[in-house]
Amino acid sequence: MQSGNGGDPHGHDCVPPECDGSIRPGWFWHSSKHPKSALELLDIYYKSVGRNCLLLLNVPPNSSGLISDEDVQVLHDFTKLRHETFSLNLAETATITASSTRGGFNDPKFGPSQVLKEGIYSYWAPEEGAKDGWALYFDFGRPLSFNVLQLQEAIHVGQRVIKYHLDVQKDGEWETIVNGTTVGYKRLQRFQAVESQVLRLSIKKSRADPLISFLGIYLEPPPAIGLELLSFNSCHQARHVRLRDWFWNASKASF
Repeated sequence: MQSGNGGDPHGHDCVPPECDGSIRPGWFWHSSKHPKSALELLDIYYKSVGRNCLLLLNVPPNSSGLISDEDVQVLHDFTKLRHETFSLNLAETATITASSTRGGFNDPKFGPSQVLKEGIYSYWAPEEGAKDGWALYFDFGRPLSFNVLQLQEAIHVGQRVIKYHLDVQKDGEWETIVNGTTVGYKRLQRFQAVESQVLRLSIKKSRADPLISFLGIYLEPPPAIGLELLSFNSCHQARHVRLRDWFWNASKASF
């Protein structure tokens, strides 16, 4: 039971958790109930998909056997919110270097720029057997603001990363803005918006040489701005985010 709820860091099999939730307060449609807001769905997205899980979102049909118009509108708004954040990867504007590269710095096959490519089959690989930790460096050329980190591993060869942190450079000194443990297929982390020209992903502990297949740096608009992007009616106003008792709490899974 303990392994099922929290995972086993020494296990030999990768079993992605599935998070089952509903767009409505319960599993079925009721005329007296209204769907969650797009902002609530976004929070659930970060806490499930963003924590290396699969999200199965229930959207129940109404009494006519159709998906309710207000449910459809919320799903459209949810898509718009995600697009507003993830359509521009700021890392693509940076000059990227690494602490080491397998095959040497002139070998593009495993070079640091591989982390900008979608998919798990291209990745940055450090020099084999490096003992001094592993790092990727990003220089944007000018200060940029950001508040979301996306990381993905080359999961087809195993979940390796155990401990990492993201740092920004201020007055020549490194300052950690977020720490993490499990990455797996996908890890999304929100943090307080910071502004910096240079940042560093530092991997401090890994089961084997870490293989990073994707890294994204994004700026998520504040909730107030996000709401302005959408056409909410009275049923879609943002409410305090609350996860129902039936919603599996992904925060306990392998972190």
